[in-house]
Amino acid sequence: MLHAIATVHGEGAHKKKITGKGIGVAILDTGITPHPDFDNRILGFCDFLKNRSIPYDDNGHGTHVAGIIGGSGAASEGKIVGMAPGCNLISLKVLDRKGNGSLSNVLSGLNWIIKNKDRYGIRIVNISVGALAKKGMGEDSILVRSVEEVWDQGLVVVVAAGNLGPGQSTITTPGISRKVITVGCSDDAKMVEVFGTKMVHYSGRGPTRDCCIVKPEIVAPGSNIISCNGLYQKTHNYYAVKSGTSMSTPIVSGAIALLLEKQPWLTNAEVKLKLRESCDDLGFAKCHQGWGQLNVKKLLS
Repeated sequence: MLHAIATVHGEGAHKKKITGKGIGVAILDTGITPHPDFDNRILGFCDFLKNRSIPYDDNGHGTHVAGIIGGSGAASEGKIVGMAPGCNLISLKVLDRKGNGSLSNVLSGLNWIIKNKDRYGIRIVNISVGALAKKGMGEDSILVRSVEEVWDQGLVVVVAAGNLGPGQSTITTPGISRKVITVGCSDDAKMVEVFGTKMVHYSGRGPTRDCCIVKPEIVAPGSNIISCNGLYQKTHNYYAVKSGTSMSTPIVSGAIALLLEKQPWLTNAEVKLKLRESCDDLGFAKCHQGWGQLNVKKLLS
């Protein structure tokens, strides 16, 4: 994570004690393990699969994502720290132990967020999951309409571009939404392993099938990211390595938490505009990098 934070120029925020304190980030994923790096900052948990009340993660993906957003580094003596180590975490378990999930559970999770956003101080929603934008999953799909309803409630919705690149129009749903912030991977030229499959140039590319808007909007590192291991009690290793746009997305969500701690009055539209104005052009095609790579220093200036 330290390399990823340095790549997006985020280390200065932590030195200035900007940590995302008080900002609630909701995470739709496989759940969350009460890892030492989360301290007492798991404010909410809702399990749409087994209706358990105590936080858990039988896959590890959701915990890894949460660590990228808000891990404190407690189990590594501060060596492996998330983007916003002071933010609050709200976990919605909508995916099973294999990382699969039903549309109905995802929709229920989004509806739960709308109903509970004020109770838990939720400002950001991280969705590191997606489905191929095929028939029934286009811009007029219920999933896209639902994430846009969350956006219309004033929350910043950050969604993964998916790992189906490098062909055109490979952004997964709901990342095809015109409103949400869709995140691709800036270092996908590296050969990595994603869910047991070796991949390279995997980051989803635009344009979307329904329109020619810029997608993804922004990119961040996503290859070989070290973060919290949700299965650490079995493996006896507090940290694990994962790759994909699922890892790029929480880097951006964490950066937004830093921004909202500093400027809590910003609307989601203003956050999106500030991201666009602060990106670094990597020289990639627009359909790959969108506005460019996240630059936290510029974002917070």
